[in-house]
Amino acid sequence: MTPAINTAKKAGILFEIHEYQHDVAAESYGLEAAEKLGVAAEQVFKTLVVTLDGKTLAVGIVPVTQQLGLKQIAKAAGAKKAVMGVPAEVERATGYVLGGVSPLGQKKRLATYIDASAVGFATIFVSAGRRGLEIELAPNDLATLCNAEFAPLAV
Repeated sequence: MTPAINTAKKAGILFEIHEYQHDVAAESYGLEAAEKLGVAAEQVFKTLVVTLDGKTLAVGIVPVTQQLGLKQIAKAAGAKKAVMGVPAEVERATGYVLGGVSPLGQKKRLATYIDASAVGFATIFVSAGRRGLEIELAPNDLATLCNAEFAPLAV
């Protein structure tokens, strides 16, 4: 059990857990997940943490086939600038290791933004809190649990 799974259970939403054997040599954890789970890569989303205006952390959730647009997340958050979060700060704030950061059950509640493409799917896959473990849930349920907003984030 991970904090992400416990968060989904406690909320009483519909979700499914998918586990696969993670290959440490994989170059992209998200693409590896899509391939091993046999789902469209556009339906698998990665969780990235940024620093806004040099001071606050925020979460951007985008398809693994695309990159997080730093200008886009800054705009969505009402900030002037966004840069990728420092790994040690990301792990400390979320409680997860890089490559296994889940938007659910983070140690510190961070402002969260989900790429608008997510609403085109009945369900999406995000990390369940460790490499090789994904949680499948409805995009609106994810948004509710993370108090997230949908915005165009991917480039």
